[in-house]
Amino acid sequence: MDLRQIDLNLLLSLDALLSECNVTRAARRLHLSQPALSGQLARLRQIFGDPLLLPAETGRGMTPTARALTLGPALHSVLKDLEAVVQHRPSFDPQTDARSFQIALNDTAMVVLGLPLIEKLATEAGPGVRVAFRSPAAETIAAQMEAGEVDLLIASERLLPASMKMRPLVHGHFVMAQRKGHPRGTGPLDVEAYSALQHVLVTEFAGRFSGYIDETLAEQGYRRQVVVSVEKFSLVPEILRHSDYVCTLPSMLTGRFAHVLDMFELPFDDRGFGLQLGWHPRNHADPAVSWLRDRVVGLMGESSSGPPPILGAQQTV
Repeated sequence: MDLRQIDLNLLLSLDALLSECNVTRAARRLHLSQPALSGQLARLRQIFGDPLLLPAETGRGMTPTARALTLGPALHSVLKDLEAVVQHRPSFDPQTDARSFQIALNDTAMVVLGLPLIEKLATEAGPGVRVAFRSPAAETIAAQMEAGEVDLLIASERLLPASMKMRPLVHGHFVMAQRKGHPRGTGPLDVEAYSALQHVLVTEFAGRFSGYIDETLAEQGYRRQVVVSVEKFSLVPEILRHSDYVCTLPSMLTGRFAHVLDMFELPFDDRGFGLQLGWHPRNHADPAVSWLRDRVVGLMGESSSGPPPILGAQQTV
């Protein structure tokens, strides 16, 4: 028998007929007319090659055939299981359920959101919840999210695939960091003084000595001196603490580094940048991914105390 020949509604009707052994009562139960159900019974007899139900000798109701008696219990059980599948609403309990999440994010997002998220999960999730952090690559991130290899992406808007759902997390600007007690002092900067300092560049592209800030300066006819290039913001405090170098950082990192570094407004317009949260539309209603999204978004509201003060008045060139 080819299952494609069978309409699910026919099986529901057969289950009701075998349960009631009466076309009138089964039709009422199914909210069908008696002629309509009689027509369905005729189709079922043709599909199964068996009468299935015969008029009772008493003249009242119907009597199932041997084939029908065999079909009845198994059919009823399968339909109940199918009903449970259709009616099941997925849920997620972070204290008892097991789930491994994959989050793709850049170095800035790891410091600003990844580290606080780890702290939050330590108190709000049970041992079954695990999180892997990975670096996103523009050429592969869309395919990874499509394949379910990445649950959430935290990055700038230009890295988010257009097909993904997204919401803004934070918008910020850049500041210059130097060690406390730096010989430059703590006065405000002008663009000439900024360009003359020796800079540490943080870049995702290993080996480069220019980046977004250098492009912005070049548009205004200036060039700074980059003497060290690293791939992680987390290396910056130690580098600056043991040198007279300076580094331009996202302002949202100032809270993490304020105990060892002084921060200064840039003397030019850096146009700012933002972090977005992205996920695949397939996971929009996934209760586990929704729970994790809420944890990430909630981190922004918890940082209400704001960053430490940034020294120097901004002077736009």
